[in-house]
Amino acid sequence: MESKSSVKSVDFSELILGFSSAALYYLGQDIEGQVKAEKVNIPLARQNIDIIEMLREKTKGNLSVEEESLIQQILVDLQLKVIEVSTVVKA
Repeated sequence: MESKSSVKSVDFSELILGFSSAALYYLGQDIEGQVKAEKVNIPLARQNIDIIEMLREKTKGNLSVEEESLIQQILVDLQLKVIEVSTVVKA
């Protein structure tokens, strides 16, 4: 059994990256960045993006410059990916 001191704590950036990874998974992204249309679930991807947006709003003024930049870049990337995947899935 692991002791509490050996368990790594998660920082805010890792939390955001976790939600981002989940969103990408639900957008059907594989390791090479290719879209697997059969795995796409836009509503669940959107939910993870919404959680990141909520965390940005709730933590406004309490984040480092790096954390703010990370959230902003991830949200932009995910929004673009939603548009891209939506067009691929419809085609």
